[in-house]
Amino acid sequence: MILQRLAIVAGLVIALLTGPASARQIVDSAGRTIDIPDRIDRVYAAGPPAMVLLYALKPEAMVGWPRRPYPEELPFIAEPYRDLPETGRLTGRGGEANLEVVLGIAPDLILDFGSVSDTYVSLADRVQSQTGIPYVLIDGRFANTAEALRLVGDILGVAERGDALARYSEATFAKIDSVLAVTPPSDRPRTYLARGPAGLETGLKGSINTEIIERAGGINVADPGNGQRGLVETSIEQVIVADPDTIVTWDRAFYDAVWTDPLWQGIDAVANGRVYLSPTAPFGWIDRPPSINRLIGLNWLAASFFPDAFAFDLEAETRRFYKLFYHVDLTDSELATLIEWTKGRPPQQ
Repeated sequence: MILQRLAIVAGLVIALLTGPASARQIVDSAGRTIDIPDRIDRVYAAGPPAMVLLYALKPEAMVGWPRRPYPEELPFIAEPYRDLPETGRLTGRGGEANLEVVLGIAPDLILDFGSVSDTYVSLADRVQSQTGIPYVLIDGRFANTAEALRLVGDILGVAERGDALARYSEATFAKIDSVLAVTPPSDRPRTYLARGPAGLETGLKGSINTEIIERAGGINVADPGNGQRGLVETSIEQVIVADPDTIVTWDRAFYDAVWTDPLWQGIDAVANGRVYLSPTAPFGWIDRPPSINRLIGLNWLAASFFPDAFAFDLEAETRRFYKLFYHVDLTDSELATLIEWTKGRPPQQ
């Protein structure tokens, strides 16, 4: 153990003295100019959003998962990558990876996808300085999806694939925009995001957790009107007053209970069967993590919100997306498992 730690420390000293064998420079989303190797074969994903981006673009470059996939998620991940080790995460909640772990893995690049605020810039600069490993920050806002795919595709040497996935995202946004352009706010669903088994955690308007609902055309009823964002705990009384006509959740316990829970029976969404359960395998369709996995959820929500205006074959599009982004051909059984509860329930069932 002592010899192993000494070897890692020696590697850190060498990295600091020599730096990466760089052959080109790139500018990341935070405006940082970074020297990167001409060829990148090993990439450390700093957190789950970066993990999904890397898996979609260049899975063979993954050195591991920030969080090991759960057993029920494995069938929806291409077989060569299911058993990669758990590496931990450098960013976000539960960031437990340390620099010794990163140096022991010896990636060519560290990739982060999400916020490019000063906090994350500072972290990236510190880790890069201490390890000598280039650390790239990519803007993870939904509106930046196509640009991010092209930028990271170019960085990883898979520009053609990055462009293909970017074109998918652009087509999705354009299709939704064409519907929203002729749909006044009064005709858009008043939507509540129900998180947790009680359904009483939600995301305020403008938060990254509800970004997909608002982008799909829903009006988030959790809007304090003061610009506050993020996750909050609410009460059933507040939900009753808001009376959303649509509820979205990924929590199966809440979804199963809400139809018979007397506290929720008077809410319009429940009375009219408009409670939608998001698939979560291998990654969530609406969040968890907030990465490019949300593109399939964006299609699904827009079709659920505007079924008469948004032509959408859920089964065909799910197969297409999982093949294009996740490198898997879904079986009929796997497809049914994913979308069984995505369409709500008939009223009074």
